[in-house]
Amino acid sequence: MNKKRSKGPKKAKNRIRKELLKYLSQHPNKPFNLKQLRTELDITSSNDSLHLENTLGQLAASQLVEIEGAGKVRYIGPPAETKPVEAKKPVGITGVLDLARTGVGFVKSPDFDKDIFIPAKDVNNALPGDTVVVKLTSKGGDRRPEGKVLEVVKRGRDMWVCVLQIHDKFAFALPVNKKMVVDFFVPLGKLGGAKDGDLVAVRLMGYDAGRTNPVGEVRAVLGRPGDHQSEMNAIMLEHNLPPRFDAEVEAEAAKIPDTIDEGEIARRRDFRQVLTITIDPWDAKDFDDALSYNELGDGRYEIGVHIADVGHYVKPNSTIDKEAQKRATSVYLVDRVIPMLPERLSNELCSLRPNEDKCCFSAVFVMDAEATVLERWFGRTLIHSQRRFTYEEAQERIVSGQGDLSTEIRSLDTLAKKLRAARFREGAIAFDREEMRFKLDENGHPVEIVIKESLDAHKLIEEFMLLANREVATQHVRMVKADWPFVYRVHDEPDEKKLDGLEKMAKRFGYDLRLVKNKQASKEVNRMLRESKDKPEHHMLSTLAIRSMAKAKYTTKNKGHYGLAFEYYTHFTSPIRRYPDVMVHRLLADYLAGKPGDSAQWLEEQCAHSSAMEVEAEEAERDSTRYKMVEYMQQFVGDEFEGIVSGVTDHTLFVELSNKCEGGVRLGSLLDDHYQFDEENYRIIGRGTQKSYSLGQPVMVRVLRCDMDRRVIELDLLNAKGEAPAKAAKKAAPKKFGKRR
Repeated sequence: MNKKRSKGPKKAKNRIRKELLKYLSQHPNKPFNLKQLRTELDITSSNDSLHLENTLGQLAASQLVEIEGAGKVRYIGPPAETKPVEAKKPVGITGVLDLARTGVGFVKSPDFDKDIFIPAKDVNNALPGDTVVVKLTSKGGDRRPEGKVLEVVKRGRDMWVCVLQIHDKFAFALPVNKKMVVDFFVPLGKLGGAKDGDLVAVRLMGYDAGRTNPVGEVRAVLGRPGDHQSEMNAIMLEHNLPPRFDAEVEAEAAKIPDTIDEGEIARRRDFRQVLTITIDPWDAKDFDDALSYNELGDGRYEIGVHIADVGHYVKPNSTIDKEAQKRATSVYLVDRVIPMLPERLSNELCSLRPNEDKCCFSAVFVMDAEATVLERWFGRTLIHSQRRFTYEEAQERIVSGQGDLSTEIRSLDTLAKKLRAARFREGAIAFDREEMRFKLDENGHPVEIVIKESLDAHKLIEEFMLLANREVATQHVRMVKADWPFVYRVHDEPDEKKLDGLEKMAKRFGYDLRLVKNKQASKEVNRMLRESKDKPEHHMLSTLAIRSMAKAKYTTKNKGHYGLAFEYYTHFTSPIRRYPDVMVHRLLADYLAGKPGDSAQWLEEQCAHSSAMEVEAEEAERDSTRYKMVEYMQQFVGDEFEGIVSGVTDHTLFVELSNKCEGGVRLGSLLDDHYQFDEENYRIIGRGTQKSYSLGQPVMVRVLRCDMDRRVIELDLLNAKGEAPAKAAKKAAPKKFGKRR
């Protein structure tokens, strides 16, 4: 510190402010009391001490520092006057850190082609999700480049879900996030009333260089581990999912009128006299799509795909719109929906409930008997749904031809099947994977596993939604200027290295495929899936095919949709639960009116945010399912099951049981041999016996334990102990999965 003293109270006060801000900004997130600050700033006189206290009060009023309990202050943001005129260019590569359970890290940077490997010793107090500056220590050549974290630019988050452990003079909080490899040290004065063993929300207070553990404080007690509500609240907090809407958002939604005035009706194409239906799950609360059906004669049909007109109610930059932007998507946990829009909109005003006039944005097609689109129209409409069908009700009419509107539903089904066949002829990939759902009792405990079937009724709705999404994206290309941006849902071509692995594995089973550098690779994959159906290798080949695919995302830069074999594709059909669909509605409305839409830069930023939030939502949904999976399987500890190897790593063999629950066999528990991971062939192989276990292989396992804290099911591989699967099966037949015992 500069110990030179300025003369005069004003100069002394300015000097103290300047030195204080400089010191605090060098130690962000670290709390200090007055005694510590007086020592660090070399303040000895009572006048200077008074200046220090007054300055802290002014900085707190300006929200530049935060006053905490026990008279401590914490720096929370660089003030304008201390910002450098020209930002220094960081020495190194800036990116986001991801951590593995072993403590090693990987940094992804938009400025670097490959992920940068960070040894555990060089993570330097960075945490998962942090934006960091990395210095390369090895360029890697053919291998992954290595680096060292130089500094943390921005913490990815400041709140973590933990289990609290209280000792005599201190406490530790153990994060439930497996990527968080260090525990929080929590001073006894920062427990917030929590008890030993509680599930808590811990805020990061500081993580200084040289410290073994970050320091945190308990900000909320979530409950006891294992309690349903506590665990669901923990998952929401872990993924930054808001449990409710702010009062301001709810108030704005409440003010929206539920009537449609005559002027609005006059501006819309009126479909209220055209047969219109919805087909949704039996427990659906919001209906964002409807189909209208009209036979025109001469083998022609007018099919309307009617989508809730969210943009009519949610205006750009309104409070509701800003909240929807931030959330970006609805999230579906096992026991609840965290909606993108308030219930007033999602379940009432925008929901296409039967026997009510509703505002829609529609794509209307005139089709022939072969489902070829002859004419298309896009615009705002008014509909009146005459009937709400569940998928099961619609399926019954498709199969039996009996019941109200069965003729119309069967006609829609026929057209949908022709659309589907055309997609597959063009190279769309036919992935039909079963989905697992839980039925819960009144306390949230899982009592039954339900395997969701893909019925013709599901495929009927899916095909018309795909048609609308494709045609809206293609319409943009037809009608607007080249420089007018649009929002696409793109699915890039598969990774060639993964395709090569799939090709080699398929050839081992006798499937002669050519996938690498083949524009018809998707058709080859379809042929392999079709020919392998009902054969033992189908599960493995299907899994490898899915893993070879790129991740779909939102962007303004069209690359087509590989999996669907569409040159242009977007998301138009679910604006109640996806913000990109809201953007597409607004863009389409502007372009139909001959007006340019939002800027490409803003749209791309929103696309990136929506893609990231989609991933976050998927991870939260998986976490909630995984927790219920472990909870459900507790009743079967000690029982034996048939399963299929679903994943292989250097330490675990993952097995999917016949009820779709998944557990893991630790390689160290296999005592009949020393097994090694053969990454190229997706298997483990015994060093002495050469016995191997490969992806997709049927196995027999026993449930050893269900660890609720780690959310894992530990399995014992019976085959590895010399028992043939057939012999093991006779000893204990697999359970039939139904009601919880």
